[in-house]
Amino acid sequence: MPPFDSVMAVFIAGVFLSATPGPSMLYVMSRSVGQNRSAGLASAFGLCLGGIILAIATAMGLAKLFAEFPVLVVVLRYVGSMYLIWLGGTMILHARTDAQAELKVARITQRSFAAIIWQGVLVEFLNPKTVLFFALFLPPFVVLGDGQGSEIDVQTQLLVLGILIPLAAIPADVLVAFMGGNLARSINRRQDFRKKLGWIGGITLIVIALNLHLGFF
Repeated sequence: MPPFDSVMAVFIAGVFLSATPGPSMLYVMSRSVGQNRSAGLASAFGLCLGGIILAIATAMGLAKLFAEFPVLVVVLRYVGSMYLIWLGGTMILHARTDAQAELKVARITQRSFAAIIWQGVLVEFLNPKTVLFFALFLPPFVVLGDGQGSEIDVQTQLLVLGILIPLAAIPADVLVAFMGGNLARSINRRQDFRKKLGWIGGITLIVIALNLHLGFF
């Protein structure tokens, strides 16, 4: 099992990333506004399920690589940390621009709940950016006790941490599904709040990345 501080760091990062308006939020919002609240919840469930499947695939693949090439743990620890800093810096640099961008819900085709869930799985699982995020975000939080971790132990850590990411997004996605258009209008009006959220989220990601090496907490 991963240590508690790693669990908390991944969960907090997941919460901030999910709270920032993006493709997933717009997808859930479009379903909620364009069809109904239940469709919005179905899309949120599909995204979560896709994230869990991706977490399982990532854990199985990376654990095998780490067992064969232990040096990859160290390499990806630094690469992943730089990726986190890049994500945080991007959130800060784009905080003002993103806050001024107006959220618009696109017109959609009515679909069955099963089709919506499946679409959500595909949206999450086949998104190259999401795949890259899992591959680079999780390895820095893997802890090898004596420098050599068993494949099962590494796989368990990656699986637990990976599943935390889609689970951390559930509150934000459910809120979007329930509030729908009202949330879009509220977000569009509160530019200062969105800017501050971007800054807080960006700084949080950077602190988490630096803490992996400097041990602030």
